Amino acid sequence: MSYSLKQINEAIRRDPAAFAQECDAAFARKVESTARKIAEHRSESRVVLLSGPSGSGKTTTALKIEEKLEEMGIHTHTVSLDNYFLTLDPETAPRNREGEIDFESPFFLDLDLLNRHFRLLDKGEVIYVPKYEFARQMRSDIFAQPMRLGKDELAIFEGIHSLNDIIVGKNPKAFKLYISARSNIWDEEGKMVFHRHWVRLCRRIVRDFKFRGSSADFTLKLWNNVLRGEKLYIVPYKENADVKFDSSLALSASALKPYVTPLLEALPREKYPVAGDILQALDRIEALDEKYIPAKSLSREFIGGSPYHNH
Repeated sequence: MSYSLKQINEAIRRDPAAFAQECDAAFARKVESTARKIAEHRSESRVVLLSGPSGSGKTTTALKIEEKLEEMGIHTHTVSLDNYFLTLDPETAPRNREGEIDFESPFFLDLDLLNRHFRLLDKGEVIYVPKYEFARQMRSDIFAQPMRLGKDELAIFEGIHSLNDIIVGKNPKAFKLYISARSNIWDEEGKMVFHRHWVRLCRRIVRDFKFRGSSADFTLKLWNNVLRGEKLYIVPYKENADVKFDSSLALSASALKPYVTPLLEALPREKYPVAGDILQALDRIEALDEKYIPAKSLSREFIGGSPYHNH
């Protein structure tokens, strides 16, 4: 879908609180629709595969879906695919074209163990979810946690490779969910004002600054590499999804504007042309004061104050 610049600006000028509530309600309807589809699918499989690019709000969106499933009497367990990484062995580790170890490769996962666990879960049998120790770059079975799914229980496996053919191909009955900010803002002349990729980038910049103390320069230096990994490992497989969840909100750019503008203005324009492009676009978009944004809004995953942030 797409958003109208004129409608956004008029709504914020007229009644910012009502606009924010309306955006939150629209998001809640998408969450409920997705949760119902997952619930209806559980007779096929009790495994949900979740993927999406950085800055998409996967954490908050997934937790909101889980809350809705709980309201339906369905308990969920969330597992990070990172726990299925293989212990690092420089001799057998996958490498990129430059000969460096490719930590983003799907072949860094223990695919045999993962697929076996999916089969066991659907049979109602016990699995032992491993724990990956990133400090030592090794998987620990000592801290493995047992899991068995009852009739009204689901396991959500989240990771960049969840929808990859090498996983989906052997688990076609699993419910597949792709989350990404998928909407642009357009003006009355049919020109794109704010690109959906900028929403994710601004979310990253603000979140990195507020929660890690990192500068916009730090985030932008990494951004091209982030996009490269997404183009290789995430975007090509989004068509495998049963549901493509649009995590953008009409208020996204407006809510980010007060936070991201000073961070981008501190950058040398000639170093990051995209910063100038975003600032120029934000000049046309009304800012939304944080006080109008609901406490459980997806936007708070990035600007702060979210009850989901510490999950």
